[in-house]
Amino acid sequence: MARKNKQTVDPVAIAQAQRQREEQEVQAAFQKGITALRDFIAPSSIEINSTHFQLGTRLARNYYVYGYPRQLYTGWMSGMINMDEVMDMSLFIYPVESQVVLENLRKKVTQLEAGIQIDSEKGRVRDPGKQAAVLDAEEMRDKLQVGEERFFRFGFYFTIYASSMDELEFVAHKVESLLGQQLVYSKASTSQQEQGLNSTVPQFTDQLQIRRNFSTGALSTTFPFTSADLTQDNGILYGINMHNSGLVIFDRFSLENGNSVVFAKSGAGKSFTVKLEALRSLMFGTEIFIIDPENEYQRMCDAVGGAYVRLSLNSATRINPFDLPQVVDTEEADNALRSNLITLHGLLRLMMGGAQAQMMGGNSALMPALAPSEEADLDAALIETYAKAGITNDPLTHSSPPPTIADLYDTLLHMGGTGPQLAQRLRKYTTGTFAGIFSQPSNIDINNPLVVFNIRDLEDELRPVAMYIVLNYIWNKTKSDQKRRILVVDEAWQLMKYEDSANFLFSLAKRARKYNLGITTITQDVEDFMGSRMGRAIVANASMQFLLKQSSSAVDVLADVFKLTSEERKRLSQFPVGQGLFFAGQNHVHIQIAASPTETALITTNPQQVQAMQQGDFSQAQGTIDLGNQLMPGNMNTL
Repeated sequence: MARKNKQTVDPVAIAQAQRQREEQEVQAAFQKGITALRDFIAPSSIEINSTHFQLGTRLARNYYVYGYPRQLYTGWMSGMINMDEVMDMSLFIYPVESQVVLENLRKKVTQLEAGIQIDSEKGRVRDPGKQAAVLDAEEMRDKLQVGEERFFRFGFYFTIYASSMDELEFVAHKVESLLGQQLVYSKASTSQQEQGLNSTVPQFTDQLQIRRNFSTGALSTTFPFTSADLTQDNGILYGINMHNSGLVIFDRFSLENGNSVVFAKSGAGKSFTVKLEALRSLMFGTEIFIIDPENEYQRMCDAVGGAYVRLSLNSATRINPFDLPQVVDTEEADNALRSNLITLHGLLRLMMGGAQAQMMGGNSALMPALAPSEEADLDAALIETYAKAGITNDPLTHSSPPPTIADLYDTLLHMGGTGPQLAQRLRKYTTGTFAGIFSQPSNIDINNPLVVFNIRDLEDELRPVAMYIVLNYIWNKTKSDQKRRILVVDEAWQLMKYEDSANFLFSLAKRARKYNLGITTITQDVEDFMGSRMGRAIVANASMQFLLKQSSSAVDVLADVFKLTSEERKRLSQFPVGQGLFFAGQNHVHIQIAASPTETALITTNPQQVQAMQQGDFSQAQGTIDLGNQLMPGNMNTL
């Protein structure tokens, strides 16, 4: 007898198989649905209302601009563009044939003049609006006829975004007020929010079609790229961009050259600005040399472990101007002696008459400069002095110990011609009042990322000589080891008073880029500095400039040199302490110098803050910084 097998059906297995099939179908449908790009960028949901719309969790409102003043000024959109709000803007520009516009203008002028005549015949008061409209229409006809202007239809729409309705109303009021101040009137796209959204997203559709007639000149004022932004991916923080509250982060060595100039009246914050730049540049491995004529940099130098070199007749520091650079480059090595001889000529003119003559009012009869015969004898004496020390044009001899001014004095004294007379004029630097400091072998070999040369205790007559010698010492070190360095020359007007030292500073400014050196020139005597031919040349060779608060007499000079606008010229004498114009290449912004409390404590010269710190009352010093710091009021604790 045959038996039939019965199979048992498992309902659980059937349900699982059904679920797997459904999941596969859903997955397949999902994969098929996300193939379009718009599915990636589309919001999770959109809800359109008459006065606003909602994209996901964000609220938004669209506006159109319908009214403009009679005249528009360049950059009138800058306030909106730099506003710290999320906003989409669209500008639609439609060219119009000039012939069509001319015909319409002719009809319009006819209507306006007829209306004016009717008003006159009926004894009505003259309507200034009609008169202005006729003048504008006639002017436009003339410009269109000769091709000076073209005609366009212009539409301007924008969409603002917010997280809540209260925030949306706040942003809307803010934007409408900003435009209303310039007599530009906007209105929400009531019952057309969807069309407004489509008009501001980047899909080139103008669904609102609310346009205004614009000429070429008026249209040029709507150029949207007016945001003054000097932020880079690398560099140091200089301050706050007052145009858009952004950060000014900049690398001066990214420009054509690393030179900069700082102009400001006394107490406007120029030394603070430069010390802040030096402090922050040190953190990026840049070496800093500073010539300090007023002992302003010692506290900062001590805080970072820098080398502080005090130059005075009583100090043990000695710098020999006859030192030669130990350069590696073959071409530089061949010219090392000749370059130093040229530098020494300028220095010796300062020492033997140039500086003293100008200090006495330029009276050459009392203190004559070097005559041609004296120049020739001095040149021969310099070459002979180096030769006696075994140094010639051969670079292999440049490692020999260099001579000193005392050796030059001895050479001049025993040579013919004008040598003995020149020796007598040099005597006070060898055995006289100024002996020692520059007439002996150098005893400094500085290997420190920050070096400050203090010349405050030097006599006024020695200061330009000392600055000249220190500059030459730094220049020789720069040529021998080409690291990234910044040289700060404070109170540079002291060098610009004398032709030889001014020429030397200008020569450094021209050649510094080749040796990865940036020179910062600081001065408060703007008129004298810019009145000098070399002073203007130094400014021309600086790719970065700071113009802080100026005296009224200096504003016109700087406005002419830097081609400032009338508004910038007016502000230049009214800036609060620590604010000014920051130029970097072709760009410039209104900047607020910003420092943290720690940085301020290291670099400030504010008497109240310095006195509080000297007395050990750091809480009082901090309170002074927080409450009364002139350089970053109210924002010191935010950085």
